[in-house]
Amino acid sequence: MKNVLTFCTLAFSALAATTAHAADDAAQMARGKKLFTTATPACAVCHTLKDAGAEGTIGPVLDELQPDAPRVARALRDGIGSMPSFKAAMSDADIEALALYVSKASRGK
Repeated sequence: MKNVLTFCTLAFSALAATTAHAADDAAQMARGKKLFTTATPACAVCHTLKDAGAEGTIGPVLDELQPDAPRVARALRDGIGSMPSFKAAMSDADIEALALYVSKASRGK
């Protein structure tokens, strides 16, 4: 009986952690999408990203580029090409949320 109880407790803990992570991920995705369209200047001005309804023509088409989150975060912090750095304008948490959003949204996930 003790083994069954231990197993159930572990299973419940794992399920709770997974559910909490999924909720956090959804909140980060929503935050990232909002930042994509409202940052100054908005990413949507330059970039195309279907999920955001963005049809920018200056920067890369993110749906085609499909960058991973670390690549997006690096570009946001350091700037790249004609894209400026957003390090002074955005918190690390905002950069991470935006990077997660672009990464997942550009892959259709």
